[in-house]
Amino acid sequence: MRGSPLARLLFAVYVLLSVYASLYPFSGWRDPGAPALAFLFAGWPRYFTAFDFWANVFGYLPYGLLCAAAAFPALRGGSALLLAAVSGAAMSLALEAAQSFLATRVASNLDVLANVAGACAGGVLGAWLAPTLLQEGRFARWRAALFERGLAADVGLTLVVLWLFSQLNPATLLFGSGDLRDLLAGAQGTAYAAKFFAAIEAAVAAANLAACGLLASALLNATPPARVPSRARNLGLLIGLVALALLVKTFAFAIVMRAENVLAWLTPGAQAGLAAGIALALAAFWLPRSARLALAAVLLMAATVLVNLAPPNPYLAASLKVWQQGHFLNFNGLTHLVSAMWPFAALGYLVSLAAAPWRKPLR
Repeated sequence: MRGSPLARLLFAVYVLLSVYASLYPFSGWRDPGAPALAFLFAGWPRYFTAFDFWANVFGYLPYGLLCAAAAFPALRGGSALLLAAVSGAAMSLALEAAQSFLATRVASNLDVLANVAGACAGGVLGAWLAPTLLQEGRFARWRAALFERGLAADVGLTLVVLWLFSQLNPATLLFGSGDLRDLLAGAQGTAYAAKFFAAIEAAVAAANLAACGLLASALLNATPPARVPSRARNLGLLIGLVALALLVKTFAFAIVMRAENVLAWLTPGAQAGLAAGIALALAAFWLPRSARLALAAVLLMAATVLVNLAPPNPYLAASLKVWQQGHFLNFNGLTHLVSAMWPFAALGYLVSLAAAPWRKPLR
């Protein structure tokens, strides 16, 4: 039995994102005046909340799950769990030690305990679910029937997962990605009338939604076992992708805003962009695969230019100030990084597909 390249890709990406989130914003480095691991032997932190503890647990739970899945089938059961626990503890210790050199972070032995607990819980789930998910289960059969096999398809699916993850930042435009201003210069556009902003928001949402839908459609199995028309499969894929993205966006708003405001992202521009993006994707599904790839690349480039020229968001500038503070500071930096880098990674991927499309599984 072979291992899953997709599980290994997702695990590697999750490790990199965890490192970035733990050390963000990478400023304020200083000498703590004590050994890096001194926090392990200190008393319990004076100030901590249940939210902090469970955030660390759930932050490392996917780590343990993906670690066990990535190690399958070489390691199974207790061996996979042991790997997830030991590697999770090692990564947590290393990152907490690095945090002791950051003025804005506080290294904590309680955080390490919560991280190890999360890695162990994820390892248990991963060791239990890996055979079902990756070898003989319904998910494995669904994956093989719906999408192309091989490394190229797994990279594409990873990009789709990262696009969904980027929707967790409520401060960005709906489906908006590629905004480099905060990363490079911190400059903001000039304020304009709300109607002008709504038009830009609609264009950005439509272009990015259609581009991601076309990218995902290129991953579909060209010869599925079931006799399902390609148009029906494309339609089902688009509906599922949009539903997941909107669910993630709503969840992000539910975390930082009151219950009655969880749909604050559904602005007039977002509504118009949703409708236009779905219509554009459905029309483009009739094009040949090479034309779909080219159109997706053009839409990504156009949307990225618009995002970087867009004025400040008049709907959310005040209400989302809380997102920049407190527990969400590091997570906000992480989601913003993924959102900013995603279209460039996707563009490179589309170019590689157009230059060397695969028809044989890449093993």
